[in-house]
Amino acid sequence: MNLFVAPMLAQNDLPIQDDIPMPESSVVHQGSYWFPEQASTFARDYDFLYMAILWISTVFFVLIIGFMVYFMIKYRRREGVDPEPSSSHNTALEIFWSVIPSIILVWIFYAGAKGYFEMRVPLDDSEEIYVTANQFNWKFVYPDGDVSKELHIVVNRPVKLIMQSDDVLHGLFIPAFRQKMDIVPGRYTYAYLAPNKVGAYRLACAEYCGTGHSRMRTVCTVHKDEADRKNTTKWENEKHVGWVNGRRLFQINCSGCHGIDGSVKTGPALNTIWGTDERLSDGTTVKVDENYVRESILEPSKTLVENYGTTGTVSKMPSFQGKLNDKEIGYLIDYIRYLKDPAKFPAEDTVVEPEPADGASPADPAKATDDKATDDKATDGKAADDPTTKQPTTKQPTTKQPTPKQPTTKRPTTKRRTTKRRTTKRRTTKRPTTKRPTINPTRNPKTKTIN
Repeated sequence: MNLFVAPMLAQNDLPIQDDIPMPESSVVHQGSYWFPEQASTFARDYDFLYMAILWISTVFFVLIIGFMVYFMIKYRRREGVDPEPSSSHNTALEIFWSVIPSIILVWIFYAGAKGYFEMRVPLDDSEEIYVTANQFNWKFVYPDGDVSKELHIVVNRPVKLIMQSDDVLHGLFIPAFRQKMDIVPGRYTYAYLAPNKVGAYRLACAEYCGTGHSRMRTVCTVHKDEADRKNTTKWENEKHVGWVNGRRLFQINCSGCHGIDGSVKTGPALNTIWGTDERLSDGTTVKVDENYVRESILEPSKTLVENYGTTGTVSKMPSFQGKLNDKEIGYLIDYIRYLKDPAKFPAEDTVVEPEPADGASPADPAKATDDKATDDKATDGKAADDPTTKQPTTKQPTTKQPTPKQPTTKRPTTKRRTTKRRTTKRRTTKRPTTKRPTINPTRNPKTKTIN
C-alpha cells in the first residue's frame, strides 16, 4: 500500500491493490455460481432471464443432439438390411416444433425488451451525476458540486449517469448492478442505476482504452442515506493544507498516467522530478519548477520529455486549460514538492485557521485588542443611535425656567391680482359650394347639358 495514496481514498477500510481500493466482492466471490451478488433492482430480472435462456437452450440442445445420435446409430447403413420406408409429412409433429419454439421466442423477446427499457429509461426524479472518463481515470461530479474519484450513491435512490470521454472509447461496467454502457468521445451517453443494497462494489472500464486499461477501475459505494454520502464526498480546501488538496486533485485527474512510487506509466513518475533537470525530446534540458509544471498542465504538447513523445507532436496528456484554475495548479505543485521532501511540509492533520475577514493576523494580539475596542465603541454608538434599542435612563430633577416672550410682527398679506383671460371667438367663413355639371346619358356624349 502506498503511503501517499491510501489516506486520501474515501474507502479507507477497503483492501488496497495497486493503490486502488478493492471491494470485498472483488476479493471474495459473493453471489451465485454464474454471477456476483445482486445490488440493483434490475439484477434479479436480468439473472432470471439469463438462466431461463441458458436452460431452454440446454434442454433443446440435449434433445436435438440426443435424437440425432440415436437415429444415426439405429438407421445406419448395414449389409443385408434394406432401408425402412419413412413418411415424408407429419402435420402434428410440424405444428409442435414450430408453435412451441415460437411461443418461447416471443416470451424471450418480451422479457428482454421490458428489461432493456427499464434499464435505459430513468425515472423523472432520478439524481443526475456527471461522469468524465479519460486515460485512465474516473471523475464523478454530484449535483451539489462535490467531486470524487469513486462513485457514491444512496440506496433506493434512482441515479442517471451523464457520461462523456475526454479521449478514447471507454465503458462503464458495474457487475453487481448488471449495468454496462459505452462512453464515446464527442457525445454524451447515459446509464441508469437503481441500487437497493448498501455496500461497496467494483466499477471498471470494459472497453480497451490503452496500456493502462487494467488500472482504470474504482469503487461504487452505496450509502445508507444522503448524510452518509455527503460526509464522504464533501471536501473543503480551506480546511486542509495545500499538499493534501493537491493529493486529492492528483488522484482525480493524474493518477491513471503518473506514478508516485518511481514506476513509469503513460507519463513519468512525479515523486522524484522536482528540482531536477529533465531532458526533453529535442535534446535540451529544463528545470522542473513551478513554471514548468504549470506549462505542462496547461500546454502539455509544448515541451515533451525524452522517451515520451517528439517535440511538435501531440502529447498523450490532455490539456487541463479551463479545467483547473491557478489555485488548484498551486495545490498540485505543493503535492509534487511534498513527494520530493515531505519533511518540509506540515502534517496532514494540521489544523488550518480560517483567514480573518478584516485582515488582522491572529498572531498579533495587540492589534486584535485594539480592533476589539474599536468594534465595541462602534457597537455602543450604534446602539445609542438605534431608536429600537431600549437604553436604561436615570430620571434627573428638572428646573422650569421662564422663557421670554418674543414680540411677533404680523406680516401684511398682499392680495394676488388675477386677470381673467380673454377668449376670442374664432371666426369661420362659410365656403360657397359649386354644383358640378352632369352629363345626360341620353344625349350625344360629346354634348354636355348643364342642369
